[in-house]
Amino acid sequence: MAAALLVCAGAAGAADKPAAGMPSADNDLAAKVRHEILIYSRYSIWDDVTFRVTDGTVELYGDVSQPYKKSDIEKIVRTLPGVANVKDAIVVLPLSTQDDRLRMQVARAIYGNANFTRYAMQPLPPIHIIVGNGHVRLEGVVASKFDKDLAGVRASSAGLSFGPVVNNLQVEPPPAKKS
Repeated sequence: MAAALLVCAGAAGAADKPAAGMPSADNDLAAKVRHEILIYSRYSIWDDVTFRVTDGTVELYGDVSQPYKKSDIEKIVRTLPGVANVKDAIVVLPLSTQDDRLRMQVARAIYGNANFTRYAMQPLPPIHIIVGNGHVRLEGVVASKFDKDLAGVRASSAGLSFGPVVNNLQVEPPPAKKS
């Protein structure tokens, strides 16, 4: 009955739609959790937090770039009305100047490209760059397969990565055509 709702990149896609089979109380709570995480002032393109709501229990997953973000997000979610319990499985990425440098290079390679200007101008750009021990993973939602593939190529060309870039970007479904 639980449905995972992605909280990545401020994407409005599937996370805004009620999940089939999920009780409405859990749907309402999931919307509140999503909103609170997205407006958390320190949530950035270096973080990717997902969650699942089941009978008032919120399970948090994903990665954050700083230890305080993990505890802040858990506290924020725990204080929401309707939250019975919080299971925090958020991983704090290793603190490393090498990883910080790699994050910046990948961000410049992606968001510095003219094709990604519309994403870069958003308050929370939708392509999240997760770097741990020199390994790069892209998370979030983009408008087209072309954007997904181009982001992967741009991230791979940034250099310094240990191994291939993992491109987990999701493509938004096309808008429904009106009859």
